[in-house]
This record gives sequence, structure tokens and C-alpha cells, in this order.
Amino acid sequence: MVALSGAHTIGAARCASFRSRVYNDSNINAGFATRRRQVCPAQGGVGDGNLAPLDAFSSVRFDNGYFRNLLSRFGLLHSDQELFNGGPVDSIAQQYAGNGGAFSADFVTAMIKMGNISPLTGSNGEIRNNCRKPN
Repeated sequence: MVALSGAHTIGAARCASFRSRVYNDSNINAGFATRRRQVCPAQGGVGDGNLAPLDAFSSVRFDNGYFRNLLSRFGLLHSDQELFNGGPVDSIAQQYAGNGGAFSADFVTAMIKMGNISPLTGSNGEIRNNCRKPN
């Protein structure tokens, strides 16, 4: 899962997804939080669709920059920063931050494994109208 989370090296997130982190979390670089607050007002409903890059430095390049960001407390989403926050996967995040080749190789392996998962179909499965609740 750590390697798959590295897909966040590309793309952007909506203010509504990171507002709580930049205003409330303590495990965030203060300067980074200040910059993100400039595009994400504290008031909910205002600027919810404003975007910020998931990877602060290389959001259009698939690389290990996402993990380097985490080591500097630049994780945009709360769930991202949890990968480097004094927990059991800190060492993996550190390894990927220092070794882009290891990250890339593990990402490929994880994507192949995920692609081989057989989803439930027919009456055994369900395609949800809303991912957060059963139909």
C-alpha cells in the first residue's frame, strides 16, 4: 500500500480534501501549510474546488518526490502524511525517498498484484452508486 500511495506523486487535490490538514494538523511544515492556506480558505464551502498539487515539487512527473515531501512534512493529505509520522511504515517511506528505483520497482509489482485481484461479479458483488455506502 505504501508503494501504491506513491501514485500521489502526480495530480492535485481539492481544497475540501486538505482544508482540515492545513488548518488543524500539527505534523505539517508551517511554511507549507501557510502556502496551501492561500488557495484554501478556512471557511467550508468557500474555495472547495480550488486545487493544490499532491506533490509539492514534481506533480507532473512520476518520481519519488512524493516520499521526499513526506520526510519534510509536506504531505498534502492527512492520510499521506501518516505514511511518515512515527509509525510502522516510516522506514519504507524513507527508503523510497532515498531510492527512486526501489519505489518504481515496488510500484510496478503492487500495480500488477492489484490488477490481478478478481472483483466480485453478478449477484456476488455490487457496483455502488456511492462508494461510501451499499446500494
